[in-house]
Order: sequence, then C-alpha cells, then structure tokens
Amino acid sequence: MTAIGDLASQYIDELADLSPNAATAMGVPGHDHRITDFSPEGFDRLQDLRRRYLAALTRTPVEHERDRVARDMMSESLANQSESYDAGDHFRGLSILGSPLQSIRSVFDSMPKATASDWETITTRLEQVPTALDRFRETLVAGVERGLVPALRQVEECAKQCDTWSGATGGAPFFQTLVDTHEATGLDDKAIATGLRSAADSGSAAFADFGNFLRNTLAPVANPKDAVGPDRYLVEARGFTGATLDLEETYRWGWEQLYEVEEEMRATADRIQPGASISEAVSLLESDPARAIEGVERFRGWMQDFQDRAIAELNGKHFDIPEPIQRIEAMIAPPGGALAMYYTGPSEDFSRPGRTWYPTGGKTRFPLWGEVSIAYHEGVPGHHLERASVKYQAETLTRYQRMFGTSGYIEGWALYAERLMAELGFLENPDYYLGMLRAQALRSVRVVVDIGMHLELEIPRSEKEIGGQPWTPELGHAFTRDRSQFPPDFTASEVTRYLGLPGQAISYKVGERVWLESRSLAKQRLGAAFDLKQWHAEAFRLGPMGLDQMKREMARQG
Repeated sequence: MTAIGDLASQYIDELADLSPNAATAMGVPGHDHRITDFSPEGFDRLQDLRRRYLAALTRTPVEHERDRVARDMMSESLANQSESYDAGDHFRGLSILGSPLQSIRSVFDSMPKATASDWETITTRLEQVPTALDRFRETLVAGVERGLVPALRQVEECAKQCDTWSGATGGAPFFQTLVDTHEATGLDDKAIATGLRSAADSGSAAFADFGNFLRNTLAPVANPKDAVGPDRYLVEARGFTGATLDLEETYRWGWEQLYEVEEEMRATADRIQPGASISEAVSLLESDPARAIEGVERFRGWMQDFQDRAIAELNGKHFDIPEPIQRIEAMIAPPGGALAMYYTGPSEDFSRPGRTWYPTGGKTRFPLWGEVSIAYHEGVPGHHLERASVKYQAETLTRYQRMFGTSGYIEGWALYAERLMAELGFLENPDYYLGMLRAQALRSVRVVVDIGMHLELEIPRSEKEIGGQPWTPELGHAFTRDRSQFPPDFTASEVTRYLGLPGQAISYKVGERVWLESRSLAKQRLGAAFDLKQWHAEAFRLGPMGLDQMKREMARQG
C-alpha cells in the first residue's frame, strides 16, 4: 500500500467513527451499534475531517499513476463536499430522499438480522433514534436562525414520511416490522424481545413527534419557493456529477435527447401493435394479464431469478464476474420512501451481499414490460456489477475509491448498462425494448425538468400547449407524467425528489453521455483493435470518479 492508499484508508476509518450510518452503508464493521450525530457540531466535525485530509493529500507523495488518479479523485470529492458545507446546505438538508431523516430509518435495512448478537446491536442502535432525531432537529432550527431553510414542499412531504414510519397513517410502524422480523427468526431470548419492543415504540413515537415538529414549527418558516437558482444549482450539480456544466447547453441537449427517444418509442409502439401510438401500446402492456405478475412475493421471486440469470448469461462472455459478486438479493423496500427502485452495495468483506430494493407503492400487480430494463439498471450489468466490482479491487483501488463515487459516474454507468443490454441482444422483445426507451425518456425528461424548474427557464415555443411559459413544479409534474409514460403516483414522487435534490436528477443522462462519448473516442482511437469487454474492464480498473476527471483519464487509456 502506498502513502496515498494509507491516507485513504485512514480517512475511511475516521469517517466510519464520525458517521456510523455511513459505516453501515459502506459495510465497514464495528459501528452498527451507533447512529450518526446530525447536529450542527456533528456536521462541523465531518467538515474538519475533510479539511484535514484535503491538506494531507497535497503533502503526500504520489508513487505511480494509480496513486495520481486516486489522489485526484479523493481531492475533488472532498472539495465538492466542502463546498456544499460552506454553502450551508446541511442546515436546509431536508428532502424526501438522501437526507438525515431517511438515513436514520433506512440504516436498519442493511443491518444483519440472523443472530441474537445481531438483534442486540439493532436494539442498541434503535434506542438512539429519539436522540438522533433531536440532533437533526437542532440543525434545522439552527438553519432557521441563519435564514437557511428547506423548501416547504420537502417539509410537508417529509412529515408524511414520518407519519408512515410512525404508523400514524394506520399502517404498521416501520420499527414494528423489526419486532415482527425478530419474532419470525424463532430466537428464544425474552430480554432481547422486550428491549426491542420498547425501543421500537420509542422510535415510532420519536418519528411521530418529528413529523409534528416539521408541520407545526418548520413548515410555517420554510421557503415557499422550490427553485434554487443557477448559482446554488451549479454547486449542487458539481457535487453530483463531478463536472462543471454549461447549464443552458445541457438543457438544450436534454430536449434533443427527449425528441430522439420519443421517435424511437413511436416506432417500437408500432412493432408491439401496428398503428398504435405510444400511449396505446403502453395501455396494452399495462393491462394484458399475460404480461404481468400478480402478488408481491411472486414478483420478488421473479426479480431474484432475473438477477441470477443475468449474471449467469453475462459472466465469461461480456464480463468476467468474480465469484463474490455473483451473489445478489432482490428485496421489497419498506413503505414510505420515494417510489424508484434502488440498490445498496455489499459490505467490504462481501458477507452482506449487494441488494436491489423495489418499493411497491401498495401495488400487487406488476406489468413486466418496464421492469426488465430497471432490473438491468439496478443489478447486473448496472449498479451491482459496477459497485461490487469496485469493492472487489482491494489490491489496486484505495478504500476511498472503493467506497465513493459521484452520482454522474455511478448512475451514468447504470443507465449506459440499460442500453448496452439492447446492444448485446437482450432486449429483442419489443415490450422490453419499449421499457428501456421509457427509462431513457424519463432520464431525458429529468434533464429538462430539473434544470428548467430550478432555473425557472422558459419552455421552448415548439412545445405547442405549454411553450413560452416558465417552468413550475405543476408543469414539471404534468410534463413528467405525460412524456415519461410512468404512472402519476411515481411521477409525483419523482418531481418532489428533483425539487429536493437539485442537480441529482440530471446525473443519470449526463453521466451516460460521458460513458458513451468515452467509448466512441476509444473506438476511433483503437479502430479494429477495440474490444468492448476489455474496455469495460479497463474502465472498472480505473475506479469511480467525477465526470470531468473521467473524460481526462479515459482519453489516456489504450
């Protein structure tokens, strides 16, 4: 291990100590019994950590080219996080996805639940939920005092999440499901069961109380405006993509991408049902019983079989997939979160596998035409292959590289992976091909709507019914619903998410753009010597990074 590698490993150890939630997400053992301190002082300590290591990186010698890549990636990542802190984003850091509120609940999803010791650890952490929420409340109150407040829409929607997780809406409280899971294990330990039930009740009550705080204290002073404006958007987008973007050019490009994919969707709809429009083909695919699965558990089983089959079909031919990566678990996500499928990575030692999580939104019927492409995105060759492959490279990548990466790189790869599967012949069925195109349309819509809403840009006059109007959240929702072909409940959740995480929604399509451009340049440079399987392997060996750095590094390959 080089000095840069040692420094990166030390950073991960210190980060895990300061942020036990991050440790659990990364799969770093020894911290599952604690919850991250989301108070102002807790955020200050994390910023001090970043500053110390940014300074250390400038002093640490680089021993070879891999060192340089690792240093540049880590420096840029820490600098982007520091910029967000300096802007005071943690004081207004409340949104329906990716904020401390969700972390305090979701951290329990990734904890082992097999032994009595596991449940003792869960109980210990669960007992700290009320304190964790109180500390996050301190940060939000401090933000109010500084004039840095979250948007009202995010406050109201997060209050609804609290209602769901506390059981106030009439469903089972989330923490009660932990009690039920413990009982189902058959572990005969009355002391653990009693402590777990008590901690679950306290955690549920704390979430109910936090929801009341959001409604009664924070909502009256929250920012009624969703749009963050170009200056803040640039900072946020740089953090998510690792790129300094020309927002006007990216906005125009998003429209071009949408029009291109819509043309392809029209042609594919005609293949499914001659003469059918896109909406008519979608209606058929949604309503045909032969094209759907009934029942949540049957669907989860289908998803598991699909993921396993994808690994078997790709391994050795299109990718060389190491044995530890060949294990993946398909899960049903707890209710209350955003409605998009997501992925959580394996632990450092792979004792916890990578998992795909599907939020049903109360559905019990699952048309399959749109699920195939999403499964490739979240599993293999998408997130699981990339994220787990990075974790597997302990010999060549630093711990920081194995644990982190920008959304632009990570989500860009996963979106690239969807179209790649069509290129490799896995989406010959026009139903599934249309599902892939729908996913591409959604990501193009995200570029248009996210930049448009936050910068309050004008809609092009070529859009007959809405052209010339400035973007609003209401127009964003209607546009996303109509042009992405996703259900209204999903698109409503999507637009609320975009408004709470400016710059994140564009990272998928912007990242895919860089992956495709890098591949095209490699083909031009290598000609007949270009080998797709080898190019993918070399890209993974470089490790994750920001998109601007990725352009530079990929141009050096071959």
